[in-house]
Amino acid sequence: MTERCSWCGQDPLYVAYHDTEWGVPEWDSRALWEKLILDGFQAGLSWITILRKRPAFRDAFEGFDPNVVADWGEAEVQRLLADPGIVRSRAKIEAAIGNARAWQRIEAREGFDSFLWSRVGGAPIQNRFAAQSDVPPQTDLSARISKDLKAEGFRFCGPVITYAFMEAVGMVNDHVVTCPAHDRVAALG
Repeated sequence: MTERCSWCGQDPLYVAYHDTEWGVPEWDSRALWEKLILDGFQAGLSWITILRKRPAFRDAFEGFDPNVVADWGEAEVQRLLADPGIVRSRAKIEAAIGNARAWQRIEAREGFDSFLWSRVGGAPIQNRFAAQSDVPPQTDLSARISKDLKAEGFRFCGPVITYAFMEAVGMVNDHVVTCPAHDRVAALG
């Protein structure tokens, strides 16, 4: 019996995200940064909330170009705080701007993609969880990556956020084994 991961429920947007994006290995530095920023905005909220707001976030953050966002200051913070299409948290907005600057330093030094993927040996970790309840909210590895990100100046990237990010960008394959996406995603790694 094949059964999709239960966390996405029946919402068509959530199902499409699960079926086409979640767990697919992402190798693009800019796209990795975007997902980490969105995961940070999710803190305290549900992912479907962020997913529904993602188009507005992409507009507000100018396509999530970290080289643009890194140059922002108080005027852009005020603009974003007035934007009803996104999560209007000063702390999260200011963190995103600071995280863009941290991304630039890492990107120039070694590539943000290399910085992240080297933590998993350059290939996705292939988990084989039988049930959604078996999937951990964080791991020792996500705690180490979180610590590494924070040492580089990132904020809103604790071990739980970092693990959710790792799942989303395919650093770990946490589709349950009964999910049709599990083997498809595994083959991409």
